[in-house]
Amino acid sequence: MNDVSNVTTGKPKVAGAIFRAPLGTALPVDAVTALDAAYKCLGYVSEDGVTNSNAPDTDTVNAWGGDPVLITSKGRPDSFEMTLIEAKNAEVLKAIYNSSNVTGEASTGLTVKVTTEEAEEAIWVIDLVLRDNTVKRIVIPDGMLSDLGDITYNDSDPVGYDATISALPVDGSTHTEYIKTTATA
Repeated sequence: MNDVSNVTTGKPKVAGAIFRAPLGTALPVDAVTALDAAYKCLGYVSEDGVTNSNAPDTDTVNAWGGDPVLITSKGRPDSFEMTLIEAKNAEVLKAIYNSSNVTGEASTGLTVKVTTEEAEEAIWVIDLVLRDNTVKRIVIPDGMLSDLGDITYNDSDPVGYDATISALPVDGSTHTEYIKTTATA
């Protein structure tokens, strides 16, 4: 049966929605327990929010004459795209350029070394508020920056890092979603 109360939007939690921690940090196991202090907030995301791409990658085999006779699976890539817009946030810069390449804070002096080394893997958490006091937590136990859009500097748009995080499988799953209705979101 149709139920309008199951229709929702996904808004960021006021205290932050995108968090990142080193591999090996304890993974969250529900939608409501406070995150370990190792999880660092990456601040504001652009108004486009977060996009999860999780479509199966398949090939269709056609028979002579054109009829499709077999569909083979080539995997199911799982990625999350977001534009991080706190360009002076050291944690954002560590997520983009690797933790070892960012030192200091903007208030005391921040240094970012842009290198050609491979992006580091980390745990990513996305906290959302849904309709009717419901919260959702997406846990990516092993995510890696796999694409970065152009960085534009101008006088009308925020400097942003259009980042795509590819979720790598851990124990057979690429991410876990936890949803819970609470007294207050």
